[in-house]
Amino acid sequence: MKHAVAVALFFVAASAFGHGGEDHGAPPSPVTQSVEPRAATASEDFELVVSLEGKKLVLYVDRFASNEPVTQAKVEIDGAGLKGVASETTPGTYVLELSTPLPPAKHSLTISIEASDNADLLSATLDTSSAVTTEVHAHGWSEWVVWALSGALLLVTGIAFAVRRNKRAEQGA
Repeated sequence: MKHAVAVALFFVAASAFGHGGEDHGAPPSPVTQSVEPRAATASEDFELVVSLEGKKLVLYVDRFASNEPVTQAKVEIDGAGLKGVASETTPGTYVLELSTPLPPAKHSLTISIEASDNADLLSATLDTSSAVTTEVHAHGWSEWVVWALSGALLLVTGIAFAVRRNKRAEQGA
């Protein structure tokens, strides 16, 4: 009787580790995330998001009331050693190419927007002082060792309880 319980417990525990031979393919690639420096500002007429992407200053301009992209506008940037007119690359997206990267600091920018029906002057502060964060998530071998040891300890504890119970049953009979 005690051997039957031990064998049954072994097979139940062993089946918890098997998957039936499925091929799960290559492990997924690590997740990385980076955040470029950004600044946002708004007025009664326009909303503006400024993003520093490498050596490009990208400006997203839309109408405050409708969130509609502002197209064919003249967008001028002044400040942080920059002075120039951004060119429209897609509707509502304007890019100013930088000759040199912006140094780490808080840069005050003044942006002039002249659309066909309206004009406005906005100011924003672009903070490039914080480092770009990159987070990598991957599973190492040590994580698998911890799970395997936990499973083995659980299996040994189950077998010990089964053996102890069987000894008590034999002594009582």
